[in-house]
Amino acid sequence: MSVWATLFGDIASTWARYGGQYLGGMWSTLYLAVLGTVAGCLIGFICGILQTIPVSPSDNIIKRVILKLIRIIIRVYVEVFRGTPMILQAVFIYYGLPYFTGNAVHWDSIPMAAFVTVSINTGAYMAESVRGGFLSIDRGQTEGAKAIGMNHFQTMLFVIIPQALRVLLPQIGNNLIINIKDTSVMFIIGFGELFSVHRAAVGATYLYFPSAAIEMAAYLTMTLIASVLLRLLEKRMDGSNNYELVLDDQITATEGNYNSPLKGTPWDEHSPEGKELDRKKKLEGIKEEHNG
Repeated sequence: MSVWATLFGDIASTWARYGGQYLGGMWSTLYLAVLGTVAGCLIGFICGILQTIPVSPSDNIIKRVILKLIRIIIRVYVEVFRGTPMILQAVFIYYGLPYFTGNAVHWDSIPMAAFVTVSINTGAYMAESVRGGFLSIDRGQTEGAKAIGMNHFQTMLFVIIPQALRVLLPQIGNNLIINIKDTSVMFIIGFGELFSVHRAAVGATYLYFPSAAIEMAAYLTMTLIASVLLRLLEKRMDGSNNYELVLDDQITATEGNYNSPLKGTPWDEHSPEGKELDRKKKLEGIKEEHNG
């Protein structure tokens, strides 16, 4: 029997015994990744808004001190959670908090601890992406919003965020795909996601590679589906690229907003009416020069 036949036979037997558990692990992975990404994006947007609040020397000293302190806290948060592995963050949140608080702070729910870990980790990455997205919007948008009486929160909510969201959508999708894969580290706190199912199947069957092949195919399926859905969402947000121009109105028939005039209309330079209008304009120009 060939190696491939043996591999497919082992994969089939492993799936027959643990297929339901693999599907359950995929579901756990998906809902943790999606919910964690959504919560992380909210954290990132809040951090982005706080970091872009305008401050001037004429502002109240209390406002300047508070904003400075908030920005220092955000900077420390971003650097710590971007600079450490998620697996260690999960260990610290699930095991470290009870350790340092004498079990005063502890987790009754492992999924909740996993959700908090993924959310905070995603928020740290999104905070910088959101700040950059906000700064990429033309400054005139903010100045125009202020000119009509909007405060900073209203400007962000109704003017900047809707425009920045389209710019940030690829990064949000990228974080979702990363989270689908990185939730595999949550086995360290006992969360029952896809990788933990793989570990359990291997422990029972000792068929490490066939189980890994099933796991790889499952992760690839989830990430490909997420990529396709995100691409569709991007196209939907872009809107239609086909526009019907109204050319029957003389006001709209100006240079640059149409490809060619309708044949037979007064604006068609090859029509009798068009030639007559062109001739009259030339005669009027000659008379004006002569009179001048």
